Amino acid sequence: MFDLLIRGGWVIDGTGGPPFRADVALLESMIADVGRLEGAEAAHLLDATGRYVVPGFIDAHVHGDLMLLADPIHLPALKQGVTTYIIGQDGSAFAPASPETLSYMRRYTAGFNGNPPGLDYDWRTVEEYLARFDRSTAMNVAFLVPNGNVRMEVMGLDHRPATDDELTAMKRLVREGMDAGAVGLSTGLDYIPSLYADAREIAALCEAIVPDDGVYVTHMRGYGADATIGMQEVYRIAESSGVAAHISHYNGPADLLLPLIDQGRARGLDMTFDSYPYLAGNTILGMIALPGWVQAGGIDPTLERLSDPAIRARLRNEWFSGGLRQPLDHVTIAMVANEEWRWAEGLSVAEAAARAKLDPGDFVCEILYASGMAVGVVVVRPGSRTEADVRAILRHPAHMAGSDGIFRGGFPHPRGWGTFARLLGHHTRELGDYDWSEAVTHLSTHAARRYRLTDRGLIRTGYVADIAIFDPATVIDRSTYANGRAPAEGVDHVIVNGTIVLQDGEPTGATPGRALRRG
Repeated sequence: MFDLLIRGGWVIDGTGGPPFRADVALLESMIADVGRLEGAEAAHLLDATGRYVVPGFIDAHVHGDLMLLADPIHLPALKQGVTTYIIGQDGSAFAPASPETLSYMRRYTAGFNGNPPGLDYDWRTVEEYLARFDRSTAMNVAFLVPNGNVRMEVMGLDHRPATDDELTAMKRLVREGMDAGAVGLSTGLDYIPSLYADAREIAALCEAIVPDDGVYVTHMRGYGADATIGMQEVYRIAESSGVAAHISHYNGPADLLLPLIDQGRARGLDMTFDSYPYLAGNTILGMIALPGWVQAGGIDPTLERLSDPAIRARLRNEWFSGGLRQPLDHVTIAMVANEEWRWAEGLSVAEAAARAKLDPGDFVCEILYASGMAVGVVVVRPGSRTEADVRAILRHPAHMAGSDGIFRGGFPHPRGWGTFARLLGHHTRELGDYDWSEAVTHLSTHAARRYRLTDRGLIRTGYVADIAIFDPATVIDRSTYANGRAPAEGVDHVIVNGTIVLQDGEPTGATPGRALRRG
């Protein structure tokens, strides 16, 4: 007698082999048997006739840190068959964190991590933070120690190299995070204060995660045409520390990017990457629209500068007239914290500025000041990548799926609601970029191996029952840039830790998720 029996489906077990007809029996949280189980009995049955039964998908890069606590059922993921998030991304997250660090990170990252009200923000350590996820969400999480938090705990927002004593203190914090169960370390080298860290500092922190097979996960210092710059730094860090390296949201020209991965692996480096299947990106407006000197010292000093007429004039004459990293007419406003400016969501910066009767640069300063810097944007960089680039990148053997999902704003990027369904429906069924077995390895198994989630990522006896069941004929993404919150279709059932969390496409309300601690 089993607890749950999945009958009549085609199993894709994650090993790369073809689908095979089998039943899957569950006992408590585990897969108890896989095969033709005609005589088996169970307390509950799921009919999987005509469906694929696969290991639950693992989102290798996503900004669900706070939004998952605020929305524990989290349908954007469940409707795509995602059962685990890798959080703590981009060096800017929420543990370890003194009250000052937590306040800064909540405000600074609100445009992509969210800053939901109503949560008890009283944790300080990685261990305390991870405890918030145990059996309180429908999904699992695994955590990366963010170097921005570690740096801020030791050095504040100082823009300078770390001293030897400061490096020792930071390594101690990283070790505490790893001992609490973190699976690696992240950097976000475009974000404050992570961008202040040099290769020496990062390599030293990576040394602290190597003994536990931790992974160094990086938003590099350069993408697109600058990817060579970013990757050379990754090479140095990995070679110096011996760490396994993973590149976040790897995007740009495939003929430039993929040889960089191959060259790193040819040098003996353990390198992987994730990507999402869209041409536009998503970030915070301040990062792409203001120079670094304006943002020095944190949010409050930045707001003071934005209110200074002399600094506004300098920005108008020196920065917005030609120093911008990104043309503002290719930047769409996705999320605005200030309700009085929320009318600008869904408009390009140029369109919103014209509606406000402001110069685009002045509009940027006004909306950032009014919102306390909490403005998220969708960004198109013309010529940075094509659909052919996206398809070539996702087929590389070192690739795994990461949505980079952001769940804030009235016009969010569709990737949070659509990445995994799009890879299945559009890229596998329609374009043939993967066969179905390859898709499962890229969407689940590769990430489980990368992050040492050794009992997940396969449909195999003795593994934890994180399982998705979908219809290969209908699975598809429905989210668009105009409607980024449209749920995906075609995923019928999702099981997390042996408990059904999505049945017949509807949430059950169960919250069996856990923080998946290293070891």
